[in-house]
Parts: sequence; C-alpha cells; structure tokens
Amino acid sequence: MRLHRLDITAFGPFGGAQSVDFDDLSAAGLFLLHGPTGAGKTSVLDAVCYALYGAVPGARQSGQGLTLRSDHAPPGTRTSVTLELTVAGRRLEITRQPPWERPKKRGSGTTLDKAQSSLREYDATTGAWKDLSRSHQEIGEEITQLLGMSREQFCQVVLLPQGDFARFLRADAEARGRLLGRLFDTHRFAEVEKRLAERRRAAEAEVREGDAVLLADAHRMQQAAGDAMELPELTPGEPGLAEAVLSAAAVARSTAREELAVAHCRLAAAESAQAAAERALADVRETARLQRRFAEARERARALEERADGHRAAQARMERARKAEAVAPALELRDAAEAEHRRASAARAHTRGLLPAGFADDGAAGLAAAARRAAEELGGLDSARRAERRLAELAEERTGLDRQERADEDILQEAETWLAGWDAARAGLQARIDSAQEAATRAEQLAVQREPAAGRLRAARLRDQLAGDTDTAADRARRARDETLAAKAHWLEVKERRLNGIAAELAAQLTDGEPCAVCGATEHPAPARKDAGHVDREAEETALAAFQAAEERQTERERRLGVVREALAAATAEAGDTPTSVLADEVAELERLFAEARRAASALHPAHEELRRAEQEHERRVTACRQAEVRTAARVGHRDRLDRERDALEAVLTEARGALDSVAARAAELEHRVGLLTDAADSARAAEDSAQRLKDADARLADAAFRAGFETPEAAADALLDATAHRELQRRLDAWQSEEAAVGAVLAEADTTAAAQRPPADLAVAEQAAAEAGRRLRDAASARDAAERRCAELDRLSARSTQGARRLAPLRAQYDRVARLAALTAGTSADNERKMRLESYVLAARLEQVAAAATVRLRRMSSGRYTLVHSDDRAGRGRSGLGLHVVDAWTGRERDTATLSGGETFFASLALALGLADVVTDEAGGVRLDTLFIDEGFGSLDDQTLDEVLDVLDSLRERDRSVGIVSHVADLRRRIHAQLEVVKSRSGSTLRQRGAG
Repeated sequence: MRLHRLDITAFGPFGGAQSVDFDDLSAAGLFLLHGPTGAGKTSVLDAVCYALYGAVPGARQSGQGLTLRSDHAPPGTRTSVTLELTVAGRRLEITRQPPWERPKKRGSGTTLDKAQSSLREYDATTGAWKDLSRSHQEIGEEITQLLGMSREQFCQVVLLPQGDFARFLRADAEARGRLLGRLFDTHRFAEVEKRLAERRRAAEAEVREGDAVLLADAHRMQQAAGDAMELPELTPGEPGLAEAVLSAAAVARSTAREELAVAHCRLAAAESAQAAAERALADVRETARLQRRFAEARERARALEERADGHRAAQARMERARKAEAVAPALELRDAAEAEHRRASAARAHTRGLLPAGFADDGAAGLAAAARRAAEELGGLDSARRAERRLAELAEERTGLDRQERADEDILQEAETWLAGWDAARAGLQARIDSAQEAATRAEQLAVQREPAAGRLRAARLRDQLAGDTDTAADRARRARDETLAAKAHWLEVKERRLNGIAAELAAQLTDGEPCAVCGATEHPAPARKDAGHVDREAEETALAAFQAAEERQTERERRLGVVREALAAATAEAGDTPTSVLADEVAELERLFAEARRAASALHPAHEELRRAEQEHERRVTACRQAEVRTAARVGHRDRLDRERDALEAVLTEARGALDSVAARAAELEHRVGLLTDAADSARAAEDSAQRLKDADARLADAAFRAGFETPEAAADALLDATAHRELQRRLDAWQSEEAAVGAVLAEADTTAAAQRPPADLAVAEQAAAEAGRRLRDAASARDAAERRCAELDRLSARSTQGARRLAPLRAQYDRVARLAALTAGTSADNERKMRLESYVLAARLEQVAAAATVRLRRMSSGRYTLVHSDDRAGRGRSGLGLHVVDAWTGRERDTATLSGGETFFASLALALGLADVVTDEAGGVRLDTLFIDEGFGSLDDQTLDEVLDVLDSLRERDRSVGIVSHVADLRRRIHAQLEVVKSRSGSTLRQRGAG
C-alpha cells in the first residue's frame, strides 16, 4: 500500500482545505511530520485512517460523526477527506464526508445531512477515473479485503504507536495476549477452547440430568405405588441405580394390577344399585310435578273469572281506537295546516311593518313589482361604484408618490454626505490591514523560534537538576556496592563457620540403632558436640538472604544511575553549555515579542471585516443614488396621468350619487329597499297559500270523521290512542287470551288429572335413597380410577426409566472424551505439561516470529548489544505465558524487557513495531506496506543511538518503503530534509510541505 495524496477540508483543527503530496515526501524515503503541541499532527494520521475505514483510531473513536468537523470551518463548508493510494496494483481514490449540520437553504436554522462516501479507480488505459461504489458498507468491505487488515491492525501496523509498544514490552502475558489476538485474529482458537468447554459442561449436565431424571422417575413411581414399592437411598451417579429402580417398579406394577381387578368388581355392583335408585326417584318426581301443575291451573282459572269485566271493557276501547285510526291522517294534516297559517300570518305582519306607509295596502303581486323596479335601479349603479373605488385608489396612489418622493430625497442627501468621506475612510482601513499583516508575519516567524528555544530551556533546567541527581545516584550506588561486599563477606564467613561445625549438626540427628547418614554404622559411641559459636542452617540462610537483598539493591541503584546519566546526556545534548539564565532571558524576550506581535496581528481579521463591510456599504450607497434618480424621473409622468383620470371620474360620480354623500350610500339604500320589498312579497304570498290549505284540511277532516262513525272530528280525536297506550292495551288483551288457553289445556290433560287423584308424593325419601346409591357409586369409581391411574403411571414411568438408562450409557462415555480434550486445550490437564491454553500456544508461535523479526533491527539500533527472545516460562497461576525477554550481550544475562531504560525501551519498541509490521504483513497475504508512520519517542535518544535508529529506518527503503516520523525533536528537522509542518493559528491549523530537494 502506497499513499499518493491526501486532501482534507474542515477536518479536526484544519478550518480550510489542505493537501498533502505523499509522493513528494516519500521520494527521500524518510520524511518528518512536526509542529507545536495541539496543532494537529495526529489529525493528519486520523484523516488517513478515516478515509480508509470510515473511523479514526481506537483511542480517539469518540471523535466520530459531527465532532470530526473543525470548529474553525465556515458554516457553509462541508467536512471532507479524500485519499489517493495504490494497493494490490490498483490506484484508488476514497472520499468520505461525515454527517454535518448545514445551514438551511430557506429560512433560519440548520438541517442534518447524512454521511457520504465514494470510491473511484484510475483506469490507465483510458486515463480517466471510474466510479466503483457509493455505499459505506461496500467501500469498507473492499478496502478491508484489499489491505487484508482490520482497522485495529492497520493502526497498529501502519501508524506504529510507540506508546502502545512500550506498554507491550512492560505488559504481562495476559495483556500481550489481548494485543496479539487482535492483530493475528486468533479468536478462532479461543472459540475452539470455549466450544470444547461448553460441550464439556453440556455433556456433564446431560449426564447429571439423566441421573436426576431417572431418580426423579423412581420417586414418582414410589409416590404412585404408595406402600407397595420400597426404594433404597440413592443419588445421581451411583452404580446400580437403574437396576434398583426397575426391580422395585416391577413389584409395584404387579400389586397395582391386582388392586385394579378388585376395584372393577366393586364398581359394577355399585352401578346396578345406583340405576335402580335413580329410576325410583324419577317416578316420584314426575308424580309430584303433575300434582303441582294441576293445583296451579285451578288457581289461575279462579283469577281469570275475577277479571272478566275489565277484559270486556278493554275490548270495547280497542275497537273505538281502531275506528279512530282511519281519521288520524286527516287530523294531522289539519293541525299542520293550522300551525303553518299562524306562522305565515305573523311573518306577513312583521314584514309589512318594516315598509313605508305607501305600501301598506299592496298585495303580494304589487310588492313583487316594486321590488323588481328597485333592483333594476340598483343594477344601474355598478359602474358608478367601480368609479368610486377607482377614485379612492387614485388618491392612495397620489399619496404614495408624494411619500416616495420625500424618501428618495432623504436617500440622496444621506448618500451624498456619506460618499464625501469615502476615500479617507478607505485609506485608513487599508493602513490598519497592512500594519496587522506585518505583525502576523512577525508572529509566524517568532512562533517558529519559540518551540526550539523553549525546548532548550526545558532541557537546560533538566540538565541542572540531573547534574545534582547524578551525584546523589552515584553516591547511593557506591554505598550499595559497599553494603553488598560487606553482606557477601558476612555470608561467606557464616558459611565457613557452619561447614566447620557440620559434624555436630549431623550428630544431633543420630539415633541409637538407626544407621548414620555418613558411615552407615548403627552405633554412635562418640558423637561430636556443638561448641559455643556453632552456626546452623537458618543462620546461613539469613546471611545469604541479606547478601541477595543487598545485591538486588545494588543492581537497582546502578540501573537508576544509568537512567539518570542517559537523561543528563540527552538534556545536555539538546541544551548545550549555555547557562539556564541566558536561555530563560532569550525565551522571555521571544515570548514578549511574540505576544506583542500576536496582539497587533489580532486586529487583522476585524480590519478586513470592517473594510469589507465599508466596501459593501459604498456599493449600496452608489446603487441607492442611481435607483432614486430613476424613480424621480418616472414619477413626473405618472402624476399627470393620475390627475386626468381623477377629473373624469368625479364628473361621473356627481350624477350617480344624487342627494347622498356617496354612490355606496345610494346603493346601500336601494339594496335595503329591495330586501324589504322581496321579504314582504314572499310573506304575503305564503299567508294566502296557507289560508287556502287550512280551509281544504277542515273539509277533509269532517268528511273522514263522518265515514268512521263519529259525530264530530273532536270525538274521533278523543278516541285515538297514542303508541304507548295502544301497545299496553293490546298486551293486556293478548295476555288474557294466552292465560285462558293455557289454563284450559292443563285442566284437559289426562295424566295430570289422574295424578291429582293419587296420594301426595314423598320426594325426600326417594332423594335420600338415590343420594346414598350415588355416593357408593362415586366411591367405587374413584377407587377404580385411582387404581387405573396408578397402573398407567407406573407403566409410563417404568418404560421411561428403562429408556433413560439405555440412553445414559453412551452420554457418559462421550462426556469422558470431551472433558479430557477440553482440559487439554484449557491448560488444566495433567497431559499439558506447560499448562498452556490453545490460543496462548498459537500466540506464542506468533510472538516468537515477531521477536525474531524485531531482533534484526534491534541489534543494529543497539550496536549489537540487545536481542529479543520469546520465553515459555510459567507465569501466574502456574501456566506458561507469553514471556518476552531481552538478552544483553555486554553482560550475557537474559532479563525482562520491563528493566530497559527509557531510550532503550523506545528503540526496542520501535524494532518490535517494525517486526510486527513485517509479520502481520506476511500474515495478511503479503500485502505491501510502502508507507509507514512512527509517532513520537525520539526525544529519549542520544545522538549516536538516534543515528543508528535513523539508519535502520532509512534501510526500509530497500523494501521500497517510505517512513513518516511524527516528532517534536528539533534535531530531526536538521537531519530529515523532507518535512510536513503543521502550523497552528487562531483561525485554525494549516500545512506546509517541503520535499527532499
């Protein structure tokens, strides 16, 4: 993978559009990415990662979506990242735009635009770019497949975060395993371990469940059989459980079948007795029912006789109501006609009262004719009303012209006054801009000098502090060496004294009759005796422990002395021999000049804005003057046309208004008169029509009443029943008729009459006998059902237990196999000598490859001193870990990588990162990584080590690679000519690029 070009807009600290030409930077093999803290060096790497994967590196993933947008960007500029690269022989261009809140095109506020992505490929045959996809998912899958790495692997292999690898060197086996697992994708081996453990637990659970189910079935059979089954105390997993359960079940089943046969016989006898009792009870109940039915019918017949007179009166009332129903329609018509006539007469009186006295005697026809004449006169006023409205519009237009004329005069006077001072104001603003621009240039020049000067001052202060720390550390190391020599001498003396008295120590362990450990004799006539200064094993071990503790303190203090000396050398190399006070004065003077220049430069943007606003105001004033002059010339002709039209309209309106003030008043008067006349004519016509309808309704009503047999219409009206009264009367008649028929039918029944002549039935005795027979039947049926359920349950549970016992044997064998394999892969088996998990075993092989690849570069960086080796030593809980040691060729000792100094840790982690990049690249299918970035850490190196590290990085060009170094170290700016500088300013960061030439 080789990067060619990166274009970023409104991304991170970059408010505008910035571009990076990686082809120019990569020509020299090494290039430097530098700039002040917070300027945005890491944001350049974030942009590369975001273009490829649509997300920034893991430690900065909180900066996604809208937060990727630069706070310095103009509101209308969209955040965008475009990366051009070559991967797998294909030249691609990726563009990604995160979602952003853009200003609305209409109205105020903002609206959210979705994220957009595009992928293009350069076609060498046509020399043009062709679109491949605009789908986020498709682009992500395509890039991941071409690179052969996930985002985490890319950030670890291409961006080479030195801090992560320094922690990797000092981490324990578990932390190293997590990192290597992400890079080499060994989760499938962990999944194998997990799957085997799950299968072991599942098989164990199945075996235990099978035993538990078998035992539970045995207890259920014991509950079902009662006293007929005896079951010994058993637990899941005990041998012989199945045989004991099946044997006890066979005895219980035989006993249950015998009890079932007896229950069947008892049930048959109870059923015969219960059937006879039920038949006797049914006969008694039927006799009692018929006797009650006959008595109730006789009582209902007596009640009908008592209400006979009322029934005949109701029949007569219903007959008169049926005759009056023929007259009801005529009555309704007559009442409606009368009500309509009253309403029409009242309306006629009201409308005539509103008319002038001259119309009081006119009929409907005369009033209608007068209304038509007034309407015709009103229609003739339409043109006059239009003329009146137009006259009012003319007055408003004339007033508007006068108002516009006064406004244009004010505009012209104000613009001429403002334009008179334009040249002087513009010259003053331009002078302010030139002064602020010069200050900004000075501030940029001083900003370049500030960071190196501040770095030298910090190094000088550290140099002064470390000079005293070096003496202190050297004194402590010297005292530690003396203490170690004294402790060693004391230990050797104690050891020698113990060896001299070892015979007495051995003699103390002799027992008569037991052989001597030295000569084998069983008799001990003269054993040695301990003298007053005898030293035992415990005293020797105490002296040895004191010597070892002193030796460890000496080693630690010598290591600390070396660290302090290395730090002092690095600080001296950067600060030189210049006194700290001189450097502090230089930094203070630079800070003062920089602050003054920045204060002066801060006026540049306001001055630009003020000049832009002034130029806009000048343009607006000139345009306003021209427009006012044009409007003044146009108003002269318009005013003359309005005056001529007004005179013609006033002549027409004078004739149309008559004696009133306006045409509208005359029209309103005529409209009112037309409405009154029309209403009066309509009401008079309605009153005449309603009077005729009332007369016709009276005649029809009298004729209908005579034909129905009534002397007067009023008599017919009195005979009518409303719906509720009619339904109630009909209900009473129907109920009488139904009751009379029902009573007659009952008294005519032969079996009812015969039952009434027999003695009263004794129902209580018959019910008691039937209840007793039913109870005996239920008891027999319950006993039979319980016996059947017991037999069925015992048969079912016995069959299930037999099947479970057969199924359990192969499950137990399978569990034994899976448990052995799961323990082996989990590192808990006795067969796994190193107690190593499967995933750790695979990662250990990968770590061994990485250590071998890293050693090739580490030996060059350390001048052949250090070699990285992988260790399988057990660590933590007795299991083999992912150990990483360093072999020091100067001492010949192997020690943990956590003991390396700061500078040693840096170049060791750098070598490890480069070795890991090679191994992961090969793991990814041989994808070429032609562009790498190394982030920080060079400040901890002395000049010689820095040269060796740069030589190693420069050797990467042998594989046609280019390496970008991200660093603050000032010395690197002199050593590396190809540079990409990030410049920080108040308006956002910018990029400056300088190639190798």
